[in-house]
Amino acid sequence: MRAKVTEILQQPAIVPNNGKTLFLMRTSPTLGAPAATGDVARQLAVFKRGADELLVESEVAHKLARGKPLRIKLGLDPTAPDIHLGHTVVLNKMRQMQDLGHQVIFLIGDFTTMIGDPSGRNDMRPPLSREQIIENAKTYHAQASKVLDPARTEIRYNSEWSEPLGAAGMIKLAAKYTVARMLERDDFAKRFANQQPIAVHEFLYPLMQGYDSVALKADIELGGTDQKFNLLVGRELQRDFGQEPQCILTMPLLEGVDGVEKMSKSKGNYIGITESPQSMFGKLMSISDTLMWRYFELLSFRSLDEIARLRDECGQGRNPRDAKVMLAQEIVGRFHSQADAQAALADFEARFRDGAMPQDMPEVTVAAGSAGVPVAQLAKQAGLVDSTSEALRLIAGRGLKVDGAVVTDKALTFAPGTTVVVQAGKRKFARVKVT
Repeated sequence: MRAKVTEILQQPAIVPNNGKTLFLMRTSPTLGAPAATGDVARQLAVFKRGADELLVESEVAHKLARGKPLRIKLGLDPTAPDIHLGHTVVLNKMRQMQDLGHQVIFLIGDFTTMIGDPSGRNDMRPPLSREQIIENAKTYHAQASKVLDPARTEIRYNSEWSEPLGAAGMIKLAAKYTVARMLERDDFAKRFANQQPIAVHEFLYPLMQGYDSVALKADIELGGTDQKFNLLVGRELQRDFGQEPQCILTMPLLEGVDGVEKMSKSKGNYIGITESPQSMFGKLMSISDTLMWRYFELLSFRSLDEIARLRDECGQGRNPRDAKVMLAQEIVGRFHSQADAQAALADFEARFRDGAMPQDMPEVTVAAGSAGVPVAQLAKQAGLVDSTSEALRLIAGRGLKVDGAVVTDKALTFAPGTTVVVQAGKRKFARVKVT
């Protein structure tokens, strides 16, 4: 039987004198054995479903063939207090690996958040204060436990080993990578070519993320496609420290409800996993029919064959709305309950079928560029308000609704292919299709 794993669990809510965070010791339950050694091909198929890239597959097969649980790491920086559906794409993959018997490590990047991840950025990310990071981190464990099995998950915070590294340790770590290698990174290269500022501390981020893999002795690290450079740095640092290099598995980035930008709280196109069932259901029903299949592929636990059959049925005349309802109920049921999913469906249908909204509302088509149309402009083009300023005043007064949900985000954007019901005030309605 495997020995129990002792882990350090940092409780960010407990901050004693001098601002230092307390560390509490706890012992995780004994891990179950992984799938049989001879079943490497089946495990690889699970790893690769929906994935963008698995590097290096032959190395992963070699690790699996040993018949020992792999240490599989995922790090998230608490830049905002809520985890959204975009985060769950990679969390779902972690759960699948966990169910195969592997040791998953959910790493909360409370130290790296102070640096700020430059991935995919064309400007410098404003740093968060220690207090903001601690507040955001409080909820991450509980929210991740809605996807991962908390009894079998190792929770770590990278301040455990990053803060003790100190200035001397950081200098030694920085000596292991060159500026030229850093500028191979696409977003750094573009900013350098465009003469946009790159702060020196931004170079530290991939180094510190890579050092996390050294500290945790990771066998595999997961991340979005925008994290590939950082994950590869981890491989190089592990070699430098005499460890077997980790393999990396990247997952696609989930587009937000606007269908354009990746899901992000800062862009207002997200669906938080702690949102109310009604809000979650309504947002899922508002996505375009095309985007729906992307959500099925990356978020649904249905088999690929079942999704393909459903898509064929819709292509042959079945109403895509039926499929969207199935998706919305599955997601709401996962993060709330099946009863909540049924209640959310009943509430949604009451608003649209049972007279809560007028059946004879005008149908309007509005034009949008590839980036979509902002909600205030949408309301203006639909003839519900005289100006975008009026729409913004309605939003401030909670007087503008989309699909029955109050709009609170002025930056909310709708992608081409989206159809929504927009309500301005108490009496103005329109069914708006974005083209």
